Amino acid sequence: MNKEILAKKEADVKALSERMANSSSVVVVEYRGLTVEEVTELRRNLRNEDVEMQVYKNTTAQRAAKSLGHETLVETLVGPNALVFGKDQVAPARVLAKFAKDHDKLILKNGIVDGAVVDEATIQTLASLPNKEGMLAKFASCLNAPVIKFALAVKAVADAKEGGEAPAAE
Repeated sequence: MNKEILAKKEADVKALSERMANSSSVVVVEYRGLTVEEVTELRRNLRNEDVEMQVYKNTTAQRAAKSLGHETLVETLVGPNALVFGKDQVAPARVLAKFAKDHDKLILKNGIVDGAVVDEATIQTLASLPNKEGMLAKFASCLNAPVIKFALAVKAVADAKEGGEAPAAE
């Protein structure tokens, strides 16, 4: 094999390995049977969530996965696959699962989330979670709940004292 071609392939594997390592989430999907319009729609939906889908040669993806120590990922890298990269752990899974509900030809295989290989069931579980802003909003509401209850109790006591009534013991 030509040394230039071999060097290019090694560079491709290294670049993909770095991209896989630097992404918070990588999902492997099989897109066989989707029309060009459907793939374009999927890419548009992914782009709206700051997620990117890229098609690589399976041998390149397999070597990149092996170099990161993800041998179990190698087994699923057969057939027409695409890798979906996200900076957020949840966004790729959420967009792909939503799209797969309407398009049964899109198959979620497995992926890497925070450096660990996950199966399709875990990806579906991640898809049910809200995005980062939604999670932060829920967390903030959990933190605010005791303060709000305390404020309401103080207000009830103050209102009761103004009315001349003693507050009812609970």
